[in-house]
Amino acid sequence: MGRSKETSGKKEVRKKKEMKRKAKEQKRTIKKSEGKKSSFDDMIAYVDEFGAITSVPPDPGKKKTVIAAESIELNYTKNNSENPQDYIRKGVVTFFNDSKGYGFIRDLESNKSIFVHANNLLEPVKENNIVVFEAGKGPKGPTALKVKLFKE
Repeated sequence: MGRSKETSGKKEVRKKKEMKRKAKEQKRTIKKSEGKKSSFDDMIAYVDEFGAITSVPPDPGKKKTVIAAESIELNYTKNNSENPQDYIRKGVVTFFNDSKGYGFIRDLESNKSIFVHANNLLEPVKENNIVVFEAGKGPKGPTALKVKLFKE
């Protein structure tokens, strides 16, 4: 006759699971015997006229405040740059791969690395060239646009 393949550790784990299951079943029966049922209406929350969350539905008889559209003030600021040169940056080409058509420029002001694609080049560039470019947003971060060689 062969030995049992079940170890004592496995037996303990099985006993613990069985005890948890029984405890859960007892809790379920106690809850049923109390007769307290949770319904969807108990879970609904309402917002009053001041924006506070309450359990009481709003009174439909209350007068609603009507706001005239003309009385709403809209404030906005125009993004007029005093100097359009703010968007034009100066940098050094740190890497450029002609065969793949992309590279990186190190911005001289912020020392950040900015991606450049061959489609955004106005003139051919090489590594260590000083270039002038416009910074823009690309799909994965900052991108250099309208890149051309810097001439003093």
